[in-house]
Amino acid sequence: MSHAQRAVIAIHGGAGTISRDTSPAEIKAYHEALADALRAGQTVLAAGGSALDAVTEAVRHLEDCPRFNAGRGAVFTHEGTHELDAAIMDGTTLDAGAVACVHRVRNPILAARMVLEHSPHVLLVGEGAEAFVAANGAELVESGYFFTEARYGQWQRALADAAVALDHDMPLKKEPIDPDTKFGTVGAVACDMHGHVAAATSTGGMTNKAVGRVGDTPLIGAGCYANDATAAVSATGTGEAFIRTVACYEVGALMAYAGLSLADAAERVVQARLPSVQGRGGLIAVDARGNVALPFNTEGMYRGVARVGETPVTAIHE
Repeated sequence: MSHAQRAVIAIHGGAGTISRDTSPAEIKAYHEALADALRAGQTVLAAGGSALDAVTEAVRHLEDCPRFNAGRGAVFTHEGTHELDAAIMDGTTLDAGAVACVHRVRNPILAARMVLEHSPHVLLVGEGAEAFVAANGAELVESGYFFTEARYGQWQRALADAAVALDHDMPLKKEPIDPDTKFGTVGAVACDMHGHVAAATSTGGMTNKAVGRVGDTPLIGAGCYANDATAAVSATGTGEAFIRTVACYEVGALMAYAGLSLADAAERVVQARLPSVQGRGGLIAVDARGNVALPFNTEGMYRGVARVGETPVTAIHE
C-alpha cells in the first residue's frame, strides 16, 4: 500500500434508533452532510496534511451543521441551556486537549485543539475553559446561535416525560435516526500519509441532562483516544458506559496486549464489553496502516469513510 492509499478519514455523527419511515430527501440531506465533512478532511490529507488537521476540519464541519448534536444544533440541558464538550488527541505525541461544559464557544473542537497546543493541561471546563480559549482566539457566540426548533421540541418532549434522551422512546418520522433515541456525538479519526493517526470527538450531550453533567466525549480514553502504535478511536453512545469501560483506550489495549486486529478489537468492545454494562452506541477507529473499523450495536449510526483519491462512502442504516 502506498503512502497516499494509506491516508484515510472516517467520521460518525451519532448512533441510535432508526426510523424507517423517512423521506428520501431527508436521507439524502444526511448523506450529503456526512460527505461534506469527509471531503473537508480528505482534502487536508490529499495535500499531505496531518491526521490531526484532518480530524479537526472534519469535526468543525459537523459542528457547523445543525443536523448533528454538536456546536450549532446542540441539545438543551434540563435548565434550557447548552453545555458542549469536545476532545482531540494526536497519536504521534499522545498530546491531547479537551473542553467541557462550555456555553459560548462556536466550535468546541477548535477550543480543544487550543488546549492541546497552548496549555500544559489536558482538560479545561466551564468559564475557565472559555476564558482560556477566548484569549487564544476562539470565536465566542451568544447562546441563541446553538438554538434550533428541532432541538427545542425534543427538549420539551423530554421535559414532559421527565426523561433524558437516552431513556426516551418517542418515535418520530422526520429523521433517519430518531432524535429522541439518538446518541448525538460527532467524531472523526484519520491516518495520514506518514502513518500518523489522530482522533477528535464533540457533543452537545444528552437532551434534558443535568446541568454540569459530563459524558465520555471530553474524557481521554473514554470518548476519544489516539496512539500511532495501536489506533485512533472516537465513540458515540451511552456516555457513562463508555466511561466505565474506557472504551476507546480498550480498543488499543486489546491490540497491544492481546494481539487483536483493529477490526476484532473494535468489535469486541462494541459487541461484548459495552453491552456488559448496558452500553449502546458505536465507534470509529483507524490504525497506522489505514485499516478502518466502524462497529455499532444500535439500529444505525451516521458514518462515512474517505480515502485519498476515492469518492467518500456514507451510511446510516446497518
